Amino acid sequence: MAATDGRQRVLQRAQRTLRGLGERCPGLRGLPFLAAARLLGALGGIVTAGHAQAAGLPGDRGDLMYHRYDGGGVTASGPALLVRKSLLNKVSLSASYYADIVSNASIDVVTTASPYNETRNEFGIGVDYAVRDALITLAGSLSREPDYVADTFNIDVAQEVFGGMTTVNLGYTYGSDDVGKRDVGFFDTAKHWRYRLGLTQILTPRWLASANFEVVSDDGYLGSPYRTALVFGAAVPERVPRTRTSRSVDLRLVGEVLPALSVHGEYRYFWDTWDVTSHTFELGLSKRFSEKWLVDAYARTYRQDRALFYSNNATSETLYITRNRQLGTYDNLGLGARATYTWKRVPGRYEIRLNGALEQIKTDYSDFTDIRTGSLYSYSATVLQLYVSADF
Repeated sequence: MAATDGRQRVLQRAQRTLRGLGERCPGLRGLPFLAAARLLGALGGIVTAGHAQAAGLPGDRGDLMYHRYDGGGVTASGPALLVRKSLLNKVSLSASYYADIVSNASIDVVTTASPYNETRNEFGIGVDYAVRDALITLAGSLSREPDYVADTFNIDVAQEVFGGMTTVNLGYTYGSDDVGKRDVGFFDTAKHWRYRLGLTQILTPRWLASANFEVVSDDGYLGSPYRTALVFGAAVPERVPRTRTSRSVDLRLVGEVLPALSVHGEYRYFWDTWDVTSHTFELGLSKRFSEKWLVDAYARTYRQDRALFYSNNATSETLYITRNRQLGTYDNLGLGARATYTWKRVPGRYEIRLNGALEQIKTDYSDFTDIRTGSLYSYSATVLQLYVSADF
C-alpha cells in the first residue's frame, strides 16, 4: 500500500496537468501522485490575451510526462500519458494512463515494518460534450495496485452566463475503494462522494477571480491496515471512525500587472468532522520572455491542526486512536518553478511545447516524533515533472 508521505497535500492538483478527468477521491491513503499543476499556467493564455474565450471543447492534444517524487524515504516515479481528440465539433474524447513505481522506506515503514516496492497503474477515459454555452464532462478512472483498488466516476457541468463574463461550475464524483493487506486476508471497502460548486468571474479585461466550494463525504474503512498507534508507548492497531465529512473553500485571483507579466494569489480553508482544519496560501507570477518562453514561479504555505483523536503517544485508551502524522499538526512550505518552451509551431496546424517543473517542499511536524531518536520529525521532498505537450 503506497504511503502518502507529504504528497497528499502537495500533489492534489496533479490530474489537471495531464488528464483533466477530476481528482481521485481521498481517504487517508492519499491522493494522486502527479506533481501540482499551476493555476496560472492553465489561465495564462486567457490573462495575457486580455479576454475570455467562449465556451467550447478542449483542443486536440497529446501529453507525455515523466514524473518523480523523492522525499521522506519515499521515491515515486513513472510515466503519464494523455490523448484527446474532438469529433464533429460537439464531442471531445480523452484517454489517459498513469503509473507510480514506488519504493517506500518512510518513517512509518522503517519503524513498524520492512521497506517495499510496488507499482500503481491508473487508466482513465473521458468525454466532453458542448451544447450552447455549456460544457458537460463525464469521466472515469480505474486505479490498481497490489493491495488497493480505486474506481471513480465524475460528472461536471460548466455554464457560461451574462455573455460569457461569468462561468458557473457544478460537479459530482463517486468513488469506490477496495482495501486489503498483504498475506493476512484483511479486506474492507470505502465509498466517497464529492460535490463541487464554483464561480469564475471576469472582473476586467486583465483580471479574473474564482470561488469554489466542495463537500466530501467518506464512508467505510478510512485508515490503513498497516498503521499502528501508541498507547503508553505500546503499539496498537490504528482505529479511526468509518465516516468523515469535510468542506473546503478556495478563492483565487489572477491578473496581468504589466505587459507579459501575470500574478496570482490563492487561499484555501479546509475543515472536517474529525476536527482537522487547515489553511493554504499561494502566491505566484508568470512571465513571458518571448513567443517561445513562459516561466512560472510560486510559493505556497500550508498549516494544519490535528484531528480530535490524534496522539503521538496516548496516555489513555479511547475508542478511536491514530498516529497518522497526516492527521497531526504540521507546517508545509513549497517553492517551485516551471518553464515552457514552444519548440515548433505552425499556426492552424500544430504546436509542440517542452515543459519542465521543479518543486522543493519542507514539512515540519509539531506533535509527531521519530521514535528512534525522540525528536520531532521533519523532512524535505523534491517533485520533478518533464513533459511534452502537442496541440494538433
